[in-house]
Amino acid sequence: MNRNRLVLLLMLICTIFTSGCWDKRELNEMAIVSAVGIDEGKEGKINGTFQIINPGNVAGALQGGGGTNPPISVYRAMGYNVLELDSIATTKLSRDMYFAHANLIVIGEELARKGGINSIFDAFERSPEFRATTRIVIARGVKARDIVEALTAIDKVSAEKVIKTIETSEKQQGENISINLQEVIKNLVSTGKEPIISGFTVKGEKGEEDKMENTMSSDIKANPNAAGIGVFKDGKLIDWLDGDKAKGSMWVMDRIEQTNLFIEWKDKKNAISYHVMRQKTNIGAKVVNGKPEISIKVRAEGDIREANVPLNLNSPHVLIDIEKKLAKDLKKEMEDAIVRAQKNKSDIFGFGELMHESHPKEWKKLEKNWDDDTFPKLEVDVQVETFIRRTGIRNKPFLSNLKKDDQ
Repeated sequence: MNRNRLVLLLMLICTIFTSGCWDKRELNEMAIVSAVGIDEGKEGKINGTFQIINPGNVAGALQGGGGTNPPISVYRAMGYNVLELDSIATTKLSRDMYFAHANLIVIGEELARKGGINSIFDAFERSPEFRATTRIVIARGVKARDIVEALTAIDKVSAEKVIKTIETSEKQQGENISINLQEVIKNLVSTGKEPIISGFTVKGEKGEEDKMENTMSSDIKANPNAAGIGVFKDGKLIDWLDGDKAKGSMWVMDRIEQTNLFIEWKDKKNAISYHVMRQKTNIGAKVVNGKPEISIKVRAEGDIREANVPLNLNSPHVLIDIEKKLAKDLKKEMEDAIVRAQKNKSDIFGFGELMHESHPKEWKKLEKNWDDDTFPKLEVDVQVETFIRRTGIRNKPFLSNLKKDDQ
């Protein structure tokens, strides 16, 4: 009995030190932020755009009962820093802004070029609510607010549309990169690597992207689109990579999952389509006579997905010739991307980081002038091997029956 009383007494004492729900916040007291846009303002200020989720409208739209009310609301503010934007925007809302579900930051191109991005991220990184995995994109050719305000048809919250588009483009084509807040900050403070961030724009009829009518038609008038990769140096946007330059850079960084390669055959452009199923890029660094050198080896495997010329894919000689052509074109694509980065004096590939890890003593001598002197003159040797694993369910294109193949 005495033992039971003692246990009860200890339990009562423990309740005294229990904090309970002292900092609870009810859902109806919060404005859930899904995206933040930052643009260049006047007189040294920045313009902020906050995308707030309308839970009832999102649920109704997903269930098929909504459609007349937008799933998001947008609030704007202008100030000298991010915290001031938050404070000013809060005066326009009946609820506290809640950033734990914010998964997208959009930075205007003008701000990224002139003021740079170094001073923007401190408030986001320091905040206990903001997640380090929040994705970053650059509004290319449009304002950040144009991306944040956009209404989309399939993904009801446009922030999700932007993120999924970037992820799909990187996974399927390799012409964009999905990068988060933590990765960008890490590259900004590194002396051996500069950040790259995907661009996003609005194509179609400008000014229609924030209207509900835009989502109620099968022919979307204004649609947010992925638009290349932005290159940074010292925290400022200096260049855009598109098409082969973007894809070549992703090959060097070993960020390719799947993509398509198109080669010329018998003077016909893009005659053969090769779908990369798997690949691996290995990068090595060495110092020869006091000079750093980089070697890149790529091994790619894939399938023939399309052949618009008559050829015999049963012939080992034909397959070998195609593999050699694929390797040659891919090597040039990667070398062109490296030359572009060297002209920009921006080591987006992290060659400097690799040199630091593998040759720390030599790196101390190279670090100071790496971006402006050593990297632009760096010797990079690229070697590529491509392998055709399958040719589809037909070895000879039907064109071979229409036209004689002299292979």
